[in-house]
Amino acid sequence: MKKIVFILLSFFAAIICQGQKKEQSKPNIIFFLVDDMGWQETSVPFHSEATELNYRYNTPNMERLANRGMKFTQAYAAAVCSPSRISLMTGLNSARHKVTCWTLRKNESPSQKLKDITEPDWNVNGISTTEGVDRAIIVNTLPQLLKQTGYQTIHVGKAHFGAKDTPGENPLNLGFDVNIAGHAAGGPGSYYGTNNFSAAFRNGDLIWDIPGLDEYHGKDIYLNEALTIKANNEINKAVSDNKPFYLYMSHYAIHAPWEKDPRFYDKYKAMGLTNFQATYASMVESMDKSLGDIMQNVRKQGIEDNTIIVFMSDNGQPSNADSNLPLRGHKLLPYEGGVRVPLIVHWPGVTQPGSVSKNYMIIEDIFPTFLEMAGVKQFKQKGGPIDGKSIVPFLEGKTKHKQNRPIFWHYPNTYGGTLYFPYSSMRQGNWKLVYRHVGRELELYNLKDDLGEENDLAKNEPEKLIELSKVLSNFLRESDAQMPTDNRTGKKVVYPDALFE
Repeated sequence: MKKIVFILLSFFAAIICQGQKKEQSKPNIIFFLVDDMGWQETSVPFHSEATELNYRYNTPNMERLANRGMKFTQAYAAAVCSPSRISLMTGLNSARHKVTCWTLRKNESPSQKLKDITEPDWNVNGISTTEGVDRAIIVNTLPQLLKQTGYQTIHVGKAHFGAKDTPGENPLNLGFDVNIAGHAAGGPGSYYGTNNFSAAFRNGDLIWDIPGLDEYHGKDIYLNEALTIKANNEINKAVSDNKPFYLYMSHYAIHAPWEKDPRFYDKYKAMGLTNFQATYASMVESMDKSLGDIMQNVRKQGIEDNTIIVFMSDNGQPSNADSNLPLRGHKLLPYEGGVRVPLIVHWPGVTQPGSVSKNYMIIEDIFPTFLEMAGVKQFKQKGGPIDGKSIVPFLEGKTKHKQNRPIFWHYPNTYGGTLYFPYSSMRQGNWKLVYRHVGRELELYNLKDDLGEENDLAKNEPEKLIELSKVLSNFLRESDAQMPTDNRTGKKVVYPDALFE
C-alpha cells in the first residue's frame, strides 16, 4: 500500500513539476512606458544622424537596451496620453474607442469651448470591463487576457485609464493583480516624497495626489526611485512564486509638474542649460536610471534570458520642451513631433542585438504583439474589431521596409483652446495626410523627402490627396468616428472625401 501511495505521489509531483516548467516557459514581459517623452530626448539617436538633443541628454540604459535589442525609428502613439493608453490596453484605434482626449473627472471634458466648433460627446470616462458605465467603452483588456493565461499582472505608476469615481480609474478593475500608485490622474501632485507626492505643497488640486505610497511620505526620495523600488519588489515576488509576469512600468515622468531630480540636475546646469532645460534633462536621466535598475534586477533574479523589455513613450514632448528637430510640432498636434516616439524592444533570442527597424507601427499594435509573445492565440475584444497588428514579424526580421498599411489618428477635441485644433490624420507608406476640422483644410506631406513636414503638397498632388482622403474617410466611417459640430451651421463636420463631391 505504501509503495502505491509513493508511486502516486511521485506521479502527481511530476505533473506539478511539468506544469511549473510549462508556466515558466512563458516569457516575462516588461512594458516600460514613459510619459511625454519626445523622439529625440535621449542619447539614443532615432533619426538617421545624431541631433543636438542626443548630445544634451544622458540615457546610458536606453543605450544598453538598444545595443541588446531592436530600435524602431518610426514608432507612433496618439498625440495625447489617455488615447494612447486605451489603445495599448485594447488594440483599438482612438477613433474606435472614442477616448480621444485625456480623462480625469466623471462625465466632464477638460476641453475649452470655442466659438466656431463644439467637440462631440466622447468617452470622457475612459474604459471599463463591465457594463453600465456611461460614456465609457466596455472592453477586454491586455492584462485581463494575460492574467487568464497564467500571468501575474503588475501595474506600477501612471494609469489614466478612466475618470475618477468610475471603475476604470483603478487598474485592479481592469485585469491587474497589483496596482501601485495608479489612479485617475495623468500627472503627479509632486515628484518629491518630502511633499508626500501631493499638489498641496504648490496649492494645487488634490485630485493629482498619488495614492499608495504613504511609506515614502516625508522622506527624501524622488518619485521615479520610489516606483522602481516597488516594481522590483513585485518582480521578486513573481519570481519567488514561479509565475510569469507582465509588468506595466508606467512612469509619470516626464509629465508636469517639472521638478528636478537633485541627483542629476547640477551637471546639466553646469552645461549652461536654463533652469527648465536642466530640470527636464534631470527627469529624463532619472527615468533612465529606473530602466537600468530594473534591468539589473532582472539579471540578478536570473530571468534575463526569458524576459522581454519594451521601452516606449505615450506621445511627443510638451510644447514647453525644446523642439525635437527635425520633427515639426509637439504633444497634441498631428505632426511628427506630436506622435512619433522612441521604441526599443529587447526579446532575448529573437531580436538581433543592435538592430534597427524602419518599419512603422502604432501603439495599438502593442496589444496583439504582447498576446502573441505570450502565446495567446485566441482572444476576443468586445470593444470592437482590433485595429492593431502584431509587430512580431518585424522583431523576427521577416519583414522588409516596404509598408503600405494605413495608420490613423483622430482628435475631434478642443482641449488647448485656439492654440490647437481638432483633426483626423493618417499615414500610408511615405505619405501623411492631415485634415483640419474647423476650416475643412487638407495638408499632404511626403515624409521620405520632408520629415519636418514643411512642404505641403496638397495642391501639387491632387490625385494622392483624393486617394488618401478616401482611405481616411472609409476608416472613420467604419469605426463610427465622432466628428465635432460646426457652430456656424449646426451640422457635424463632414469626412474629408466629401470635400471632393
